[in-house]
Amino acid sequence: MTQSKRETERKYEPPSGGVAGLPDLTGVGPVASVTAAGPEELDAVYHDTEDLRLAGSSATLRRRTGGPDAGWHLKLPLAGDTREEVWAPLSDEVPESLRELALSRTRGAELRPVVRIRSTRTVRRLRDAEGGVLAELSLDEVRADAAASGGGRAEWGELEVELAEGVDAGLLDVVEKKLRKKGIVRADSPSKLARALRETGAGAGPERCPEVVAGSPGAYVLAYVREQAGRLVSLDPAVRGDLPDAVHRMRVTCRRLRACLRSYQSVLDRRVTDPVRAELRWLAGELGAARDQEVLGERIGAALTDLPDELVLGPVAARLRVWEVSHGGEARSRTREALATPRYLRLLDALDALVRRPPLRAGAGRKPARTMARAVLDEYGRLAGRMEIALAQPAGRSRETALHEARKAAKKLRYAAEVARPALGKPVARLGERAKAVQQLLGEHQDAVVAQHTLRELAVAAHGAGESAFTWGLLHGLERAGAEARQRELTEVWRAASDPALRAPLEH
Repeated sequence: MTQSKRETERKYEPPSGGVAGLPDLTGVGPVASVTAAGPEELDAVYHDTEDLRLAGSSATLRRRTGGPDAGWHLKLPLAGDTREEVWAPLSDEVPESLRELALSRTRGAELRPVVRIRSTRTVRRLRDAEGGVLAELSLDEVRADAAASGGGRAEWGELEVELAEGVDAGLLDVVEKKLRKKGIVRADSPSKLARALRETGAGAGPERCPEVVAGSPGAYVLAYVREQAGRLVSLDPAVRGDLPDAVHRMRVTCRRLRACLRSYQSVLDRRVTDPVRAELRWLAGELGAARDQEVLGERIGAALTDLPDELVLGPVAARLRVWEVSHGGEARSRTREALATPRYLRLLDALDALVRRPPLRAGAGRKPARTMARAVLDEYGRLAGRMEIALAQPAGRSRETALHEARKAAKKLRYAAEVARPALGKPVARLGERAKAVQQLLGEHQDAVVAQHTLRELAVAAHGAGESAFTWGLLHGLERAGAEARQRELTEVWRAASDPALRAPLEH
């Protein structure tokens, strides 16, 4: 059994004088009163891999006794001051549920104790006018010991301000303003573990990436790859938890990485990146079944809802629900099975190695205006070729296929421009936005094409069961009309994207 919550907190250096040095926060924002609690004795053993893969990705795993939430805690970083905290009951070994959620970070490496942190905690609770808890101020006296024999010891004081769930994060700013007036400043370390590792010498951490010349194509491309690889790892727990839109975001991340590695072959050696691209394609394909199912079900369901009641004949909603459940369960199982394979962990290893030991080519050190602009223009050329083929096709299946290929080319151009934007600025950003418009229009067209095939299958199934197929045929006709409308719009959208003035700044 696990429980999950969002934790939003900030850490500060302790006030001189301990508890007596804390300012009175009564009347600060919505704070109507402050009550005392504690002291508490907390004892936590932090676990990580030998090369500190969890700490390297700003995640922590601990077994803690004492306090109201004794148990195992896995903390995963989110935006800003917020982290996702997953709790599991006390046990001697790392709970399998937490081990699985940490798998994208550990990549199967053994978890072991790295540091023990004991804290004597004094708590002040900030309450609103109704007595509800808004936040807690925790003043900790911390003692840290490296787990390995012969390791070091460190002691320090620390102040934490943690919001209660559901409280507006703006309260942290209001409280911090009051703390600063008393000379209380933010702590240098983002967590107790980070400070303990540093001051006890408990671990050297993962291998560092070699220095790349700032402002070079290599620096820009590696920054993008590092960001997307980190996003892939961070999305893993959300996909395993079947959270909304998680599969879609992970699939898009795979595509961004694949596109970057393809477009910037003059920066990173394709002998190394091509196998990574192939594995990213495999993962995106495994994720695609769940995502396509989700999008298609939502699309058909929304279209059905929009129909007048008199046009809905037979058990249409029930049949759609059965289709969603049967197909959706299969798709989600396929995703979970993919994330459980050694192949997936090898892909994460390969991405980590790519970032830490990048296979740089000569183009990595040239001027961005030359290398990166050329990569973007090459992708534009491929898109233009795909569009020429598609627009020359007669209406029908061949044109639909050609437009789908053009859509993929537009996506590659968009992502290549995304990588180059920090280096080349507004000119490449404008071209990327026009490519995005083409991609989105062609995406709507492709969704309509796929929906027609599914609606026909549902109509055939309904007819075979003795139900009316009228509504399914009506929805099919609406999707077909929509696809034809998108094709008519395409000429104007492509004219805007192919304007030579957009490419001129990149060609000189």
